[in-house]
Amino acid sequence: MRGSLWQLGQSITRRLSQADKKAVARRYFASEADLKKTVLFDFHVAHGGKMVPFAGWSMPIQYKDSIMDSTVNCRENGGMFDVSHMCGLSLKGKDSVSFLEKLVIADVAGLAPGTGTLTVFTNEKGGAIDDSVITKVKDDHIYLVVNAGCRDKDLAHIEEHMKAFKAKGGDVSWHIHDERSLLALQGPLAAPVLQHLTKDDLSKLYFGEFRILDINGATCFLTRTGYTGEDGFEISVPSENALDLAKAILEKSEGKVRLTGLGARDSLRLEAGLCLYGNDMEQHISPVEAGLTWAIGKRRRAEGGFLGAEVILKQLAEGPSIRRVGFTSTGPPPRSHSEIQDEKGNNIGEITSGGYSPCLKKNIAMGYVKSGSTQGRHQS
Repeated sequence: MRGSLWQLGQSITRRLSQADKKAVARRYFASEADLKKTVLFDFHVAHGGKMVPFAGWSMPIQYKDSIMDSTVNCRENGGMFDVSHMCGLSLKGKDSVSFLEKLVIADVAGLAPGTGTLTVFTNEKGGAIDDSVITKVKDDHIYLVVNAGCRDKDLAHIEEHMKAFKAKGGDVSWHIHDERSLLALQGPLAAPVLQHLTKDDLSKLYFGEFRILDINGATCFLTRTGYTGEDGFEISVPSENALDLAKAILEKSEGKVRLTGLGARDSLRLEAGLCLYGNDMEQHISPVEAGLTWAIGKRRRAEGGFLGAEVILKQLAEGPSIRRVGFTSTGPPPRSHSEIQDEKGNNIGEITSGGYSPCLKKNIAMGYVKSGSTQGRHQS
């Protein structure tokens, strides 16, 4: 989905407040029968979730509170997101690390067992196929999560290269975790609330670390990570246990952690300066241009060995022609595809994401500008 989820949420909210709600529902949800549903679909609806199509799924963009209130509450207390539309998978085998390193920019071999990192799948031209959080569970087991909207192309890409790798004698196999659901618990109350549901000491699980442990009676994959800029966790739970876990989290928070939709998720990630694939990263944008140079492992910079390495290493040496930057602005919030102009009115780039920040109480945006024009005042 291109454009701001926050914008879509505001549009739906305004229209649903008007008289002809049935006509609006037909307009936005006409293809609902064709959409996939997470195991929490009825739970969302029962809690006032406004369901919208997203990457082939029917997902809640917001609940009874506004997107602005929900965003602020996540920062002040906590938010729980159903992100089961995203695709979790495991790579196993003694060569799983060397296989994955052919496809991503991370130093996977350098990760200690039980730790992970953000990485990017690249193509032959150095562009981003998708971004992903990957975890080395063990030396022969990698767990990763890819974006829902990129699932089909990502899996086809991995499978194509896996067949070639195995044909040369490589030992790697995969399992797609369609039997699991994924919840994201974010905000300052995330750890104390989740601690009520597990005997493991979460204070010893640091950012980027992964554990397989019992939560609320179910065997879960727990990663201390998120997409909001807040402390929190992503919890992969067997789908038959997802509803009970969601209810338990809300109950243990005594109402302070709220169900939170895609609209607030978009506001939160934009406030944190995090990319949304399809807006701020695409197949023609490299990790260097996207400001993700830090995700390219030191050894990988020296050795290469991943798709598009020649292009990316050249950009590291000489600098990219464009760069992702952040903005604040006055007036109407900047929107995707708005031009960015310098003080003389010259077009120097384009906005990729923008909106009003509920927490900063000002307009914020990110976009790409020509290198060398990142200083000074710009207009959009």
